[in-house]
Amino acid sequence: MKINIEIDMSPEEFRKVMGLPDIEPVQKQLMAKMEEKMNQSLDEMSDPELLMKRIMPMGLQGAEQFQAFFSRFANLAAGKKSTKSDGSEDS
Repeated sequence: MKINIEIDMSPEEFRKVMGLPDIEPVQKQLMAKMEEKMNQSLDEMSDPELLMKRIMPMGLQGAEQFQAFFSRFANLAAGKKSTKSDGSEDS
């Protein structure tokens, strides 16, 4: 024997029947905050100076330090002794 029961309910009615909370106001508030953050980020991305400050917070000095770090790492991986910028060797 097979019995089919079809119930036509809206999501709101189903939530009420099941005793679930209505989270629509919280969802709307969260979406408004996300939209605000996304718009703020888009405004920041359109300013090249601000974008470069975010990418390279220390400017060219940061890029040089980053390059020096990877050079030392590559030298260590290759089994070479790393050298400091003044020419003396690290032990």
